Order: sequence, then structure tokens, then C-alpha cells
Amino acid sequence: MEKSKNFTELIVWQKAHQFVLKIYQVSKDFPREELYGLTSQMRRAAISVPANIAEGYKKKGKQDKLKFLNIAHGSLEESHYYLILARDLSYAETDDLIELKEEVGKLLNAYSKAILSSMS
Repeated sequence: MEKSKNFTELIVWQKAHQFVLKIYQVSKDFPREELYGLTSQMRRAAISVPANIAEGYKKKGKQDKLKFLNIAHGSLEESHYYLILARDLSYAETDDLIELKEEVGKLLNAYSKAILSSMS
């Protein structure tokens, strides 16, 4: 497998970026009173996923890389809660986003495992 030249070549980053774009699309129709509440929190959590993948990409030590991937995974789970909340408040249908979140989670797990296995 050829090594990527930058984080944008990583499939996990690409999928996480798609997740953010879809979060923005869905949350733009949330009630105005949620602008500084759920809308802002949901977007920040989602943005944190590809941002931490990108930040970890250039870290020299593998433990540092894994730390940022762990943060990305935590933000992904936070996003999952916001998707459940948005659905339960009848702000949006979020099943497709939850599916994409699951896909990003699997890719994050695989990327983390690949880094771990390269440590031995």
C-alpha cells in the first residue's frame, strides 16, 4: 500500500469530511433558537472529527497519532448523541447520518489498528 502524501488522501478523513458537510446541511434547518445551542454543538463536534484526523496525521510519534484519533472518535460519539437528540426533537431525520457516523467509526478503528500494528 502506498503511503498518503497528506491527510486529504485518507479515506477516513474524506468520509469524516462528508459527515461534516451533511451535518451542516441538516442543521441549517434547525429552529433559530437552537443557533447557539444544538446547532453550534452539533457542528463543533462533527468538525472535530476530521480536524483531529488531520492534526494527528502529521504527528511524528505513533502514540501522538493515536491520541488524536481517539479524540476524533470521542467527538464522533458526541455527534451521535446530537443526532439522536435532533431526531427525538423532530428537528431532522438523522438515520442516514447515523449510518455515515457508523462508517466513519469503523474506518477510524481500522486506521487506529493499522497504526498500532505498525508499532511492533
